Amino acid sequence: MREFKRITFNKDIMGGQACIRGMRIPVSLVINLVANGMTTGEILKEYPDLEADDIRESLQYASWLAKEELHPVG
Repeated sequence: MREFKRITFNKDIMGGQACIRGMRIPVSLVINLVANGMTTGEILKEYPDLEADDIRESLQYASWLAKEELHPVG
């Protein structure tokens, strides 16, 4: 697995969902905000605990998860 320094997993925080730096801000929320047209500046204003690098790494994580790999059978 690729190393993501800002993406954390803790069963006691948001049920173990991928979160930003141990905060109660799920990566899925950040991706949803971007997908619905919010700019980095708007997101940072709405969530002042976030940093631009958190948003960038959330997008990189989503891209990594969506990477399609084919494994031939036989």
